[in-house]
This record gives sequence, C-alpha cells and structure tokens, in this order.
Amino acid sequence: MTYTTVQYSLDIIRDEALELVQRGVLSRQQPIYTLCQYIPAREWSCVEVELEECNFLLRDRIGDLIGSEKWDND
Repeated sequence: MTYTTVQYSLDIIRDEALELVQRGVLSRQQPIYTLCQYIPAREWSCVEVELEECNFLLRDRIGDLIGSEKWDND
C-alpha cells in the first residue's frame, strides 16, 4: 500500500484553521496544537515542520496563525 503525503504550506494550514474557526468548531483563542484533531495523524508531522519553519509554536493561539479577519460590512 502506498501513501501519498500531502504538502502543507502555511497558506493551507491557515485556510484549514480559518474554516474551523468560521464553522465554530475551534476558537481563535485555542492553541494551534488543537488543529491536530482535524488533520490526519500521519500528516501532522508535516504541519509541525511547516509551522516551525514559519516561526509558529504549537502553543501559539490560532488567532495568531490566521491573523485578523476582514469584515465586509464595517
């Protein structure tokens, strides 16, 4: 059996986190490591490496990762 590994760029990780926050599954205040519940275990190490290379710590908040949200009707 052959497994293909998914490349996780910082943009993909941010998009995943933002989608989970917008759906109300996660909070912007939770630590980044809570994303591991929603990313397959065999792919989590790739996510960790990408986050580390981009100077994010797993204890940082998801809000730090996804940045500020843009509101169209301010």
